[in-house]
Parts: sequence; structure tokens; C-alpha cells
Amino acid sequence: MPSDVALHHGRQLALVSVLVSAALAAMSVAVGLAAGSVSVVAIGVEFAGDVLTSTVVFVGLLVASRPPDDNHPYGHGRIETVAGLFVGFVLIAGGAGIVWRSITDVGLQTRAPEWPALIVLIVAIAVRSVMAAQKLRVARQIGSLALRSDAWNDAVDILSAGVALVAVVLARAFPERLLAADHYGAVVVGLIVVGTGVRVVRSATLDLADTMPDPGMIEAVRRIALSVPGVDAVEKQYARKTGLQYHIDLHVEVAPDMTVRESHRIAHEVQASVLRQLGWVAGVLVHVEPAGGVSADGGLAPGSST
Repeated sequence: MPSDVALHHGRQLALVSVLVSAALAAMSVAVGLAAGSVSVVAIGVEFAGDVLTSTVVFVGLLVASRPPDDNHPYGHGRIETVAGLFVGFVLIAGGAGIVWRSITDVGLQTRAPEWPALIVLIVAIAVRSVMAAQKLRVARQIGSLALRSDAWNDAVDILSAGVALVAVVLARAFPERLLAADHYGAVVVGLIVVGTGVRVVRSATLDLADTMPDPGMIEAVRRIALSVPGVDAVEKQYARKTGLQYHIDLHVEVAPDMTVRESHRIAHEVQASVLRQLGWVAGVLVHVEPAGGVSADGGLAPGSST
């Protein structure tokens, strides 16, 4: 299970991201308007959306870390996944808005952007690079989809700011021929944001649909279960993600003539071994079956097939 320190660090990063996004949004919009750069204003609008998404991520991580209760026996982790889904939808909507506004205003620009537009973009790229690296590192530690989505959002901001930077440079260098480059740069920024939003929504949807994890993760569970003395085989195994971790269902086979007490002990040992060795597993439900599908009296065990 992710440590309390790692979870706390994740929440801290999300909160810092809110403040940083707010500062970058205000700076980009103000400078973009003063410098006459549509692409810089678009970046500022994107950063303003980041304030909302980072707030959602912070709340999602805060709620997801709560322990299970009577109404939520699997914990509150799905809130974190829903937060990631919301981030994706916000990205799609924000990107589409940037594209539409940039296209409709493409013929309205009458002067090249001024040099302060370049400075704010360079600052934004530097700040977002640091934030993205930190978020990705912590997201891997705690297995957070929402924080990872927010990190990719920062990476998109870097790419978007880079596109805007090129567009501003072209508009300033060749104002007679490429004055509209600033607008087209904003269009590219919007398309990048939409594409990232679609990817984030897809990832969150797969988790909400109980998509199985990577085969290597399932094989690790199987290997640990088979290492427990008394387990003859693993017949079935399922896994579903509930936010930061997975819940596992295992069907293990034991000797048909084994006592209920002994098979129960083995099941608990399988459960304890998986939880002890795999930090990404939140819980394990073990179902015991007779090896070979044969019951103790020689008949076909319930649920078996010929």
C-alpha cells in the first residue's frame, strides 16, 4: 500500500499545482493581452483550467486515502479515478474552446506580439517541467491515476507553450507573411489539449470498467499463490482497480481430501503472502476448490465441468 508519506506528498503537489497554475494563468493572460499575443492568452486560459483540474485532483487524493467503512468496503479509491475522468473532460472542453476561439479570431490580429510574450512562455515551460517531473515520480510511487493525469496535463502545457513560443517568434520575425502564426499556434495548442483529454478519459474509463491489469502483474499474484505449500494450482484470478490499488479474487486448488480447517489456513496464507509482497494490492479474496475438480467422495465437485 502507498505510504502515508507518499500520499501526503501527492496531496501537497496537487495543492502547490493549484497555486502555481493560478499564478501562471494570471501572468499569461495579462502579458498576452498587453503584448497582443493570442497564443499566450490561450496558454493562460489553459492554465486557468489547470487550477480547476488540480483542485479536483487534490480533493480526489484526499478522499481516496480514507480507509474502508461500512458503506465503502473496498475503500474510497474510485473517487480518485473519477477525479482523473473529470480532468480528462475538462481538458477536452478547454482545448475545443481554444481551437474555436483561435479560428474565429484569426483575421483580427493587426500587429505582431511584443517581446514580453516570449518571456512568459519561457517561464511557463521551465515551471511546468519541474512540476511534471515531480508529479510523475510521486504518481508512480502511489499509483495515482489522477496525479499521473495531472502530470501529463503539465507535459501538455509544456508542449503547448513550446508551440506558442514558436508561433510568437514567427509572427515577430515575419510580420508581413506570418502574422497569423500566433493564431494558428493557439489552434495547435487547443488540439494538443483535446488529444490529451481523450487519452486521460480513456484511461479512467478502463479503470472504472474493471479492466484487468497488465499480464505481468497478474502473473506475479499467481506465482506468489503457487509458492504457498498446499496450493496445487490457481484456477482463476481476477483483479479490479479501486483508485490507488487493486482488489484480487483468486480461486486456488488444494487436495480434495483436505479438511476445511487446513484449506482455510492455506487460503489465509495465500492472502497474507500476496498482501505482504505486492504493495499495489489492497485486498485478496481467496476461494478454495478441490484439485482436479473432484470432490472428496470421488464425485464431480460443484461448479466443475466435464
